Amino acid sequence: MTVVVTPYVFEQGGPLLVDEIRQRRPDIDLERSDEEGVLEAVADAEIVVTGRLPEDVLAAADDLRWVQALSAGTDAYDHDALAERGVALTTVSGIHARPVAQQVMGYLFHFERRFDRAIAQRRNREWERYVAGELGDRTVGIVGVGAIGSQIAEYCTAFGARTVGVKRDPTDAPATLDAVYGPADLERVLAKSDYLVLACPLTDETRGLIDADALATVSDESVLVNISRGGVVDQRALEVALETDELRGAALDVFEEEPLPEDSPLWDHDNVLVTPHVAGATPHYWRRCADVFVRNYDRFFEGADLENRVV
Repeated sequence: MTVVVTPYVFEQGGPLLVDEIRQRRPDIDLERSDEEGVLEAVADAEIVVTGRLPEDVLAAADDLRWVQALSAGTDAYDHDALAERGVALTTVSGIHARPVAQQVMGYLFHFERRFDRAIAQRRNREWERYVAGELGDRTVGIVGVGAIGSQIAEYCTAFGARTVGVKRDPTDAPATLDAVYGPADLERVLAKSDYLVLACPLTDETRGLIDADALATVSDESVLVNISRGGVVDQRALEVALETDELRGAALDVFEEEPLPEDSPLWDHDNVLVTPHVAGATPHYWRRCADVFVRNYDRFFEGADLENRVV
């Protein structure tokens, strides 16, 4: 059974991923395709490993039975087309949890320990002592308590912060959370949060979830952290909230348009941290992707439920 790794692997990680898979399972008939030959390569493939799935590639893959995405989010995949053909779609959800949660902690400490002020004073060559806060005095609201949100809660708890979350099914929330609510009670979490962390997937229900009304509910001393998807936030509403001091600040790794346009007002705010969609970056990424794929490969042949299946 042929497995094709497409050329659509970000940061030229295809060779690294192939090497990691072959180290674990040299018996797998694994083919890495370049862009010129991808349509021919997938024609007989039953399994495709890829960072995205263009329409022409899906159409050419007549024998396709399973797509292993190399991301946690799958909003760029045509779920309906895959479901109609009976093709399974799985993700590598969970492998980003530690690096993303560590990135979030960096954001929180940047604001709590006043590194923003330290940077400003360095620019002006000013020596002026100031008082910074402690994370243990804060409430961190987490919208989306999956693998990433759970890891964020665990890290925050280690520093004494109170954590409250929003989860589609609050009954299976991790015990590290001090309180958890369903989506209908989002407003309660917004009102409680000194730091509001968005860790939910982008779906029809979450698109534009943090709009002008939601931002008005959050305290003007709060900081918004978005490591989910740009579409979860109404970006113009966020810009207005920052311009009118309705928020203390924001740490943003994802945006409605990426790369963030040079003329975006988000570049101009000293109280906004902008990172280029790198929260999940880690030197262990391809090793962890290979681990997920190999586990699922065995499950696929056994007829067992696939890990992280979304279609």
